[in-house]
Formats: sequence, structure tokens, C-alpha cells
Amino acid sequence: MNAKWICPAITPFHQDGSIDFESAGRFYDYLIANEIDGVLIGGSLGEFFGQTLQQREEIARFAVRHITGRMKVIIGTANMIAEQIAPLSNTCLEAGADAVMIVPPFYFSFGDEEMYRFYTRMAEEIHGPVYIYNFPDRTGYTISPSVVRRLAGEKENIIGIKDTIAGMDHTRELIKAVKPIRPDFEIYSGFDDNFAHNVLSGGNGSICGISNVAPKLCSDWVKAVNSEDVGQIALLQQKINRCMDIYAIGAPFVPYVKEAVRQLGIIECAKCTFPMPDLDESNREKVHAFLVREGLLPA
Repeated sequence: MNAKWICPAITPFHQDGSIDFESAGRFYDYLIANEIDGVLIGGSLGEFFGQTLQQREEIARFAVRHITGRMKVIIGTANMIAEQIAPLSNTCLEAGADAVMIVPPFYFSFGDEEMYRFYTRMAEEIHGPVYIYNFPDRTGYTISPSVVRRLAGEKENIIGIKDTIAGMDHTRELIKAVKPIRPDFEIYSGFDDNFAHNVLSGGNGSICGISNVAPKLCSDWVKAVNSEDVGQIALLQQKINRCMDIYAIGAPFVPYVKEAVRQLGIIECAKCTFPMPDLDESNREKVHAFLVREGLLPA
């Protein structure tokens, strides 16, 4: 097997809201040292929705420059204005990104034909590899396996999909629909606890947030799956299942993940984009208790 785990990276900010590049570099080094296969810059946990185009381009360029080929770099380039997606995507690819990832427009629901036209246009205007990002909890609709199969069959530079759906039903149908015609097409789950099920079903792994906090746990799981160590796979499945609790400490979960990374000493500040909440002492204590419970911090 050749499973991979890609981290949808947080974006560190200073208290004034400017990007903390020093912390970002330290964080990327942390992921690399813990053998994560790649990073998604500007995904949901990266808070692309709360950043200016200039900030998004700056963090993308910095990540490519700092990582220098030590792990795969994918840049999230989604935008509600379709005309702004390709220019940002091509800028990131020209800067050295390995690929871009695009979640479709939200607010209104779109059907199969709209999704086909949207990603066809993106593939034609973007001069490099493109990942589809299916996240119905955020967009309000799903991208069907039949549309993904059609796109995969027609557009070589559409190379994969992140399928962020809690169960495996939709991801399983994607694998069945697309892999027979495009064995190289990468299908990733967006929920951490689906990693093993994804790979055993013929997918490629996960692009999931727990790797921000416990990257070694995630890379160890990748090794267990790739070496077909059933006992270790089961043990790490159970550990990941417990770690899913970080998403339930509070909503939205982004500040809690960032606070965990701060408490681990990787970033200086857990500041998020407005209107994400600043955590009070009670919530910071809940994060600390989680880290201690999972052995990520000493008691």
C-alpha cells in the first residue's frame, strides 16, 4: 500500500491579525520532523475564508519557499468569485506549489452540470495539477461520483479529490466510480477516523486536521497501514478515535486546534480570523486536559 497523510495546516497569526511567518516556519518543520507526507495551505483550518488575497498569496509563497520540497505542498485557492481562482492558482503553481485545491462556490446549491462546468473551466484555466474539494457541510451540496468520474476522464490535470463527509459511503462510491478509469486519481478522506477505511477501500489516505496536533500519531498510522500491521492499525485507529474529541471541545473548532498547537509550544499565538472567538481560560484548560489525556503534554 502507498497511503499518505496530508495536513490541512493552520495559519499562525500575531495578535494584531498579521501572519506570523516565524511560527509558520516552525510549524512546517514540526510536521516534516514527524514525517507528515504533505501540507494543504489555505484550507478550512487555514482560514482562507477570513484572509485577503494578498495574505493568501503571501502564506502560499512562504510555505513553498520554506518547505523547499521536503514535503508536498498543496494550496487552497477557492474563491466565491470564479475569475479570481485561476490567477491565484497559477501564481501559486509558478511559485513552486505541487498542486492547488478548490472547494466550489457556496451560498447557493449547485447541481451536477454546474459542477462539471465549474471544474472544467478551472482545469482549463489553471496551468497545473488541481484537486477537487467536496465539503457539503460547508457548501450545502455534494459533488457526485458521476461528475468526478467525468472530470477525471476528461481532464488530466484534475488529479484527485478531498472528500470531507463523515461516513465512507460517498467516498466509497467515488473510489468505485473513478479508480477503474484513473488508477492514479487520488481520493482522500476529510475525516481523520476514516483513514484506514479509505485505504482499505482503495483510496489514498486522509487530508485531516488532527495532524496539526498529533502528527506523529498520524504518520505512525500511515506506516502501520503501508506495512499491513493489523494490530498496530487497530491500536492507532482507537487512538485517533479518541483524538476526534478535539473537534467537540467547542464550536467552531479552529481556535481549539490552534490553541492546542500553541500549548505544544509550536506557535506563539492562537489568534484566529474575525469573527472566530478568542478562547477564555476555561476553554484553554479543556484543551490542556485533552493534550494531557492523550499523552501529548505531561500531566
